[in-house]
Amino acid sequence: METKERTFLMVKPDGVQRSLVGTVIGRMEKKGFKLVAMKMMHIAHDLASRHYEEHEGKPFYKGLLEFIASGPVVAMILEGDNVIEMTRSLVGATDPRKAAPGTMRGDLAVFTGKNIVHASDSPESAKREIALFFKEDDIYSYEQAHEGWLYD
Repeated sequence: METKERTFLMVKPDGVQRSLVGTVIGRMEKKGFKLVAMKMMHIAHDLASRHYEEHEGKPFYKGLLEFIASGPVVAMILEGDNVIEMTRSLVGATDPRKAAPGTMRGDLAVFTGKNIVHASDSPESAKREIALFFKEDDIYSYEQAHEGWLYD
């Protein structure tokens, strides 16, 4: 099988504390995406600042760093056709009040600052975020029996 596109997805501290890790993973697996790497961790300030570097200087930046480091997160890599765009669609708008029903944020979140998950928004950010959180030997390559039922 050819290598499919990969994306980075993280269950934030609010999602972990609310016991939504299984729900998030389940939604992604039900869609047909393959989990190829995962770990639970506390994000150190240095990693948080590199992860959210595009927001540096914005009014919410300091609070964002404090929040993401406030408790454990679950970081993962998902693989599949068009996984970046489709994951963003499944996650929903950043502001849960604007997120469509049926999306993770539309169904599970209330406040923008605590919106359950982070998902890469482009191939470039996926590549950068995966490299921040995972080494190459953390990523597993395998074939699932149902892949023939998902893709042509």
